[in-house]
Amino acid sequence: MARAVIFRTREQAGKIEIFISVKHPMDTGLAKDKKTKKTIPAHYIQKLTIEHKGKLVADVDMGIGVSANPQIGIRLDNARNGDTLKVSWKDNKGESGSAVSKVDL
Repeated sequence: MARAVIFRTREQAGKIEIFISVKHPMDTGLAKDKKTKKTIPAHYIQKLTIEHKGKLVADVDMGIGVSANPQIGIRLDNARNGDTLKVSWKDNKGESGSAVSKVDL
């Protein structure tokens, strides 16, 4: 299933802030369906990476404690308008995805 990845960038205090959001349920495996009373199986992102111009700048380990549709933000000293950004992720069910964007100020 293709999941939406949203990029936002802005300049703040002379650095470029990058905000990334991945549409994902991030189910803990502890909640129950209100209608069926059955436990909703765990389904969450385990690993998320962010690259800037092909270089790894963030390597995030995630788990069940992260809310649905997680948002990650980082600041980069050396980013410029038009630079390439890439986010990749993989979840506990083997689903994965990636998206590419550009710094857009």
